[in-house]
Amino acid sequence: MPDTAMNSGEIRQDWTQDEAEALFALPFADLIFLAQSVHRSYFDPNKVQISTLLSVKTGGCPEDCAYCPQSAQFDTGVDAGKLMPLDEVLSAARDARDAGAARFCMGAAWRSPKDRDLDAIVEMVQGVKSLGLETCMTLGMLTAPQAGRLKESGLDYYNHNIDTSPEFYGEIISTRDYADRLETLGHVRDAGMNVCCGGIVGMGESPADRAGMLVTLATLPTHPESVPINMLVRAEGTPLADALADTGAFDPIEFVRTIAVARIMMPESMVRLSAGRMEMDDAAQALCFLAGANSIFLGDRLLTTDNPAPDTDRALFDRLGIAPMDAAIQS
Repeated sequence: MPDTAMNSGEIRQDWTQDEAEALFALPFADLIFLAQSVHRSYFDPNKVQISTLLSVKTGGCPEDCAYCPQSAQFDTGVDAGKLMPLDEVLSAARDARDAGAARFCMGAAWRSPKDRDLDAIVEMVQGVKSLGLETCMTLGMLTAPQAGRLKESGLDYYNHNIDTSPEFYGEIISTRDYADRLETLGHVRDAGMNVCCGGIVGMGESPADRAGMLVTLATLPTHPESVPINMLVRAEGTPLADALADTGAFDPIEFVRTIAVARIMMPESMVRLSAGRMEMDDAAQALCFLAGANSIFLGDRLLTTDNPAPDTDRALFDRLGIAPMDAAIQS
């Protein structure tokens, strides 16, 4: 087992690459025991926070993220759409609330929003909040004034993922720098909003890159309140789908390890089991919850990719004795 400083469950911002790699290298049973012990120190192990994700503006993004079917640079069959009307967004939010979601997340395929776009976004935030839901937005890069305006509108969370380690990032994206992502996270934090930030595994990165991604997150001045861990969904027409066509599916045990290390390094954060659940069987998902995942997206669609049907998730929750977590808006 790792030394006391690594397994105490204390909140730290001084994690090192060596420490993270040592956690990943633990025997699986030891790692899961440690992650579950940390998890129980901060959360009810049988409660999971439920979110729903809606694409309010799909396709046409100018970025070249090699995994993304919404990039205008790739022929993926996803057409560029306009911003969804407010009444359609609120209807989807009501359905999500009635299905048991506590948080409603909205995503727009922009490199960064224009100031004129924020008028409609603010209306969406205010409308969704009026339904009693937590709100989250992912709109790309933000300026400090834009982050301030979103905070004033009542936005609870802003999502902006770092995707991978600093060393591997350039293999995946060339249209913005790693530092750009960290700058947006700083604007969000300075504005007083909660941060939702995680990454993607299964993109051809090394184990050291998975450790490095979590080190970046765990050494931020304040840990993200939500940490989504995504398994790559190989969208046809994207560079990664072509590059990984001859490789097998990502090892589910390695994915569970990533969840467990995230839980240990960021004990207070919601660790969200995000994209890629269609590629996992029930046993793999159960191991993720055992490893410290305590948030999922409910609904059969995540932006442009498939997600398990709500009834499927409810059936799994019933088998595992898991109940939805009540909403607890942080402000």
